[in-house]
Amino acid sequence: MTIQGVSVDADLFVRSAGGDERAFGELFERHVQAVWNHAYRLTGSWAAAEDLASNTFLIAWRKRAEVKLVRDSALPWLYTVAGNLARTEHRGARRRLRLLTRIPGAAPVPDHAEAVAEQVDGQARLRAVLEAVRGLPRAQRQVVELCLLGDLLVADAAALLEVAEVTVRSHLSRARAHLRALLDEKPLEDQ
Repeated sequence: MTIQGVSVDADLFVRSAGGDERAFGELFERHVQAVWNHAYRLTGSWAAAEDLASNTFLIAWRKRAEVKLVRDSALPWLYTVAGNLARTEHRGARRRLRLLTRIPGAAPVPDHAEAVAEQVDGQARLRAVLEAVRGLPRAQRQVVELCLLGDLLVADAAALLEVAEVTVRSHLSRARAHLRALLDEKPLEDQ
């Protein structure tokens, strides 16, 4: 469209090249929807089209003194800028994708939740065992503490307690049976 022999786009670009922001704003309003539609057709993405349209007009602002109008319209130049930006973005995305395929995948990280759950269960089980051991008769408790919890040999425990080895074995046998009965009766969730 021309007004008295001068196109509206040419007039707006001339005024905006002189620093008239309002003229550039009018140019933006005239063409933003067309540029966005073009960018959307190039990318198929609303968000990418929005970015391309914004960047196209940013470049138009920066190069407003150098814009070449085609048949007195800025739209072909704006479409060219949007197309160039879309191709640049597409090439960059392909390069990033190729780079990502070359990066070795991270080694799987084991889920520490299992280890934590086992540790919590183990601690609960240990508390239950220790509570049960405290409930044993004194002689059985001493033998369990020395042989089962302290890892002493039966002979060493017998020498320390000054009893026969057979007595230590007997106490251990009775203590194990008693502990099994106590621990099987109590579920760990109640601990």
